[in-house]
Amino acid sequence: MQRRHFLQACPAAALAATGRLALAQPGSWPAKPVRIIVPFTPGGTTDMVARLIGTELGKQLGQAVIVENKPGAGTVIGVDYVAKQPADGHTFVCVANSFTANKTLVKNLPYDTTRDLQPVALMGLSEHVLATHPSSGLKSLADLRKAALARPGTLTYASFGNGTSAHLSGALLCQMMGVDMVHVPYKGQGPALTDLLGGQVSVMFGNWSEFRAHIESGKLVALGMATRQRSRFAPDAPTLAEQGVALESNSWQGLLAPAGTPEAVVQRVNAEVNKALASPHVVEVFAKSGVVSQAGSVAQFSGFVHSEIAKYGEIIRRANITMG
Repeated sequence: MQRRHFLQACPAAALAATGRLALAQPGSWPAKPVRIIVPFTPGGTTDMVARLIGTELGKQLGQAVIVENKPGAGTVIGVDYVAKQPADGHTFVCVANSFTANKTLVKNLPYDTTRDLQPVALMGLSEHVLATHPSSGLKSLADLRKAALARPGTLTYASFGNGTSAHLSGALLCQMMGVDMVHVPYKGQGPALTDLLGGQVSVMFGNWSEFRAHIESGKLVALGMATRQRSRFAPDAPTLAEQGVALESNSWQGLLAPAGTPEAVVQRVNAEVNKALASPHVVEVFAKSGVVSQAGSVAQFSGFVHSEIAKYGEIIRRANITMG
């Protein structure tokens, strides 16, 4: 009697609870096309990984998986859009390092990084290379430091945008070398790379996957890999650590869902992503692109997100980087 009275008094709550339970049942999800929002412009590694995994998920789920680009405000626009979508398991966002950096970097975020979004799956990681245009005359990290000290405030470093890994790694590099270079943010890695290839910016941290062909063709010069040890993708390229600056930098890609998304759906998507990462096609594309697979559990990705928030928070505070 008490249970019936409660349900009659709270029909909306009962209906919502019933809907969540139904959604969690096997075979009831996905009930419609699944969307993956990419808060970057098309053409970068995050966009590539989202589309590659999205295609595999579509095959595995038997439902369309649509990737949409919603760039702007250092990824805040796209992430905020997803944070405010219904938590029904049909909308996800593919984020990168900037998602964790923005918690410290951006004042008055329209969403709460850890409260409004649910980590689902880490997918890939791209090692960074520090590169320059041949016309710069720079061949090593020592050359860069010498030039920066001789001309303080005149050399520039490009990035994918404010708060991105390339921005924060560039700021950290300046600190570690004791030099002053000017940050030039772009709306995505594509436009930044275009200007680096044109010699319009001095240096840039970028994904090896997108820089490799330009470095191998001689259109860019690799000053060093931002990896702990020599990369299996670029074994002949010295690391920054070998040249006296132990700086690691990379771009990672992971899926998030609106908070409140049913746990059964979150776990299902995580399992499907891990399955997609093991598919021959994804393995082949990742190998050719220089992307390292990051299969793992929801709990592992959640822990990773929290560690990245702490790491970037320290870099931002130490470099006194601020944004509106």
